Amino acid sequence: MEDYTRRTSTDAVYEALHDEIVSLKILPGTKLSETEVARRFGVSRQPVRNAFTKLGNEDLLVIRPQKATEVRGFSMERLALARLVRMAVELEVAHRAIQIWDSSREEQLAENLALQEKALIDGDLTTFHALDYDFHQLICVLCGTPLAFEVIVDSKQKVERLCMLSLEKHSEAQSILADHREIAAGVASGNLERTHNSIRKHLTRLDETINFIHKTHPDYFE
Repeated sequence: MEDYTRRTSTDAVYEALHDEIVSLKILPGTKLSETEVARRFGVSRQPVRNAFTKLGNEDLLVIRPQKATEVRGFSMERLALARLVRMAVELEVAHRAIQIWDSSREEQLAENLALQEKALIDGDLTTFHALDYDFHQLICVLCGTPLAFEVIVDSKQKVERLCMLSLEKHSEAQSILADHREIAAGVASGNLERTHNSIRKHLTRLDETINFIHKTHPDYFE
């Protein structure tokens, strides 16, 4: 029973801190105290230590012996690598999808796009953000490579905080939905070049945002 409780406490602390770091409620460079976090969640320090370790493994925290744990700042080099990995995987997934795409798969993707549009009409960017994830996962699942999405998520999370900054703007979300429609149309058409061009456009959309934030908020970066 103790092990189960410890895992549950660790998950609760991890999920809460993860969401706050990714959403920029906790800014890069913020120092976190095990004692203060434990007090906040009403748990012992061990679950907090475990949660810190998980967040450190995801490059969200910097944990140094005898020093305060700190929310990791952005790194232009790590961002570039994460985006390169994601680009390579998504292009290959699209290539495989085109080989087997049919009307049933097209309909399932269309359902997701319709939900994205409804979320924007409702002004619900949180739901839209979740459906953005679902869109990319669905393509992986429908083309028979579901585990590829784990790599995409790992890469995506490394820039998630910047993605959230971009999604603050309704107009940006509209552009992302337009990209998704182009990708879906490209796959349905069987045109690999068209699909790849749509994916490249979609995944480089954050270039200006990253450069702008790097210039205006250098303290967010290492």
